[in-house]
Amino acid sequence: MSDALINGLAGAGGGVIAQLITYPLQTVNTRQQTERDVKNEKRKLGTLQLMCQVVKHEGWDRLYGGLGPSLVGTSVSQGVYYYFYQIFRSKAEAASLERMKAGIGDGSVGMLSSLLVAAVSGCVNVLLTNPIWVVVTRMQTHKKASKPSLPGGAPLTPLDETVPAALNPPSYRTTHAIQELYDEAGIRGFWKGVIPTLIMVSNPSIQFMLYETMLNKLKKQRALRKVGSGVTALEVTFTLTCNTQHHRVLTTSQHIWLLVQIFLLGALAKLGATVVTYPLLVVKARLQAKQVVAGDKRHQYKGTFDAIIKMIRYEGVYGFYKGMGTKIVQSVLAAAVLFMVKEELVRSTRFLLTKGAIGRAKSKPQ
Repeated sequence: MSDALINGLAGAGGGVIAQLITYPLQTVNTRQQTERDVKNEKRKLGTLQLMCQVVKHEGWDRLYGGLGPSLVGTSVSQGVYYYFYQIFRSKAEAASLERMKAGIGDGSVGMLSSLLVAAVSGCVNVLLTNPIWVVVTRMQTHKKASKPSLPGGAPLTPLDETVPAALNPPSYRTTHAIQELYDEAGIRGFWKGVIPTLIMVSNPSIQFMLYETMLNKLKKQRALRKVGSGVTALEVTFTLTCNTQHHRVLTTSQHIWLLVQIFLLGALAKLGATVVTYPLLVVKARLQAKQVVAGDKRHQYKGTFDAIIKMIRYEGVYGFYKGMGTKIVQSVLAAAVLFMVKEELVRSTRFLLTKGAIGRAKSKPQ
């Protein structure tokens, strides 16, 4: 199994677990981003208030609206990203070693090279998975009535059992979102928001550039020996070899401190990337959400630049930072879980493959 495939599958697994843990926060954040009220039109709800409101009026299930396609999107997206990231990263590392042999550099991948590797991987990922995320955004922002009512606003009573099904519509499913999107804009509708999304590639690019740079410095400081190649985050904390004589074990306190450092590196990298790119994330969410807003043309967007102009005009700068607090909590937590789970899966897979290869070699007749 290639190293790229191992990283791709591990990234998919880590992404799914992180998504399951943080999805309710993501749903609330998407709703905050897509609120299209003009300046000071109404009081804004906090994260917990909005979450409680959704549960009260729409039920717990709405916090997980679109979870199915989101898990598919996350697994595909993270799998594709890490697969291509590892391929491009390996090429960059090989090029750096060649330059070192020629007397140029120290053999490590520089900051700009890390940024380029992450950016190219992100662009490939966006072009392949954007349709999935458009559908997910639709499902997250869809709101169902808390209580069905008769024409004229009178609430239903237990005696109204013969009310037409149209007054109590079925739940909003993935197929409904896909059909609605296709009816609105055809095939092109599935790539709504692709321009700001491509620009948003700068988010994981900045994140990985900062993370890899800080992680490399941490590795050099620790100077731990390692057999083989492909050092991962968790492998900074200990050396994994097949020869127990060379196995280096850290004390519990050292291990915990190093894990804390890695967590903080990932959190700081994600925090910096999110603050810089958050306005584009809001624009992308606005474009991908349903455009019909009570016939109000102030909140209907023809494209990226039209959305930016109208948001500045009718909502001010604040409109670009709606829900940023929620996003920081959600994205930092998700990134921390993703990094740790993904790296552990990579380490475990490599260990099992190595152990299996040794076992097969020993079983062969001499």
